Formats: sequence, C-alpha cells, structure tokens
Amino acid sequence: MPTKSVVVGSAVGLHARPAAIIAEKAGELGAEVTINGVDAGSSLMIMTLGAGNGDTVVVAGDDQAAVDAIAALIEQDLDT
Repeated sequence: MPTKSVVVGSAVGLHARPAAIIAEKAGELGAEVTINGVDAGSSLMIMTLGAGNGDTVVVAGDDQAAVDAIAALIEQDLDT
C-alpha cells in the first residue's frame, strides 16, 4: 500500500474548509485513501484528527496517484 508523509500547509490546519476540499477530491478519485488511518473521503473524520499547520500526517491508499493527489492538497494552504 503506497504511503506518503506530508506536512499540513493550511494555516488553520485540517479544519472545515480544507477538510471539505480534501474529502471532495478523495471522493472523485475512486480509490480508498486514508489520512492517519481515517477515511479521506469524510471531512468530519479528517477534522477529528486535529492536525494543525506544520503537523506531519501519513496519507495511504490503494493507488499511488490518489495518494499523491491528496498529499499535494494537504501540503497547500487551502484556507486562502
């Protein structure tokens, strides 16, 4: 299973807006992707991680391209 460690880039961390953007993208990918073991397709589950700006999270999934796509979103400041 492909994995990738990434640093959270959003100034507010993985809260409402960034979590919603990530969950929407995860739903479009058609592959199972997790962030620190929780479903990346669920904004609520992403928010329960409590990951803040600068925290490192692990993205894992069945497909390397899907893992890379979600990891790239996490690294961006999605709350701008």
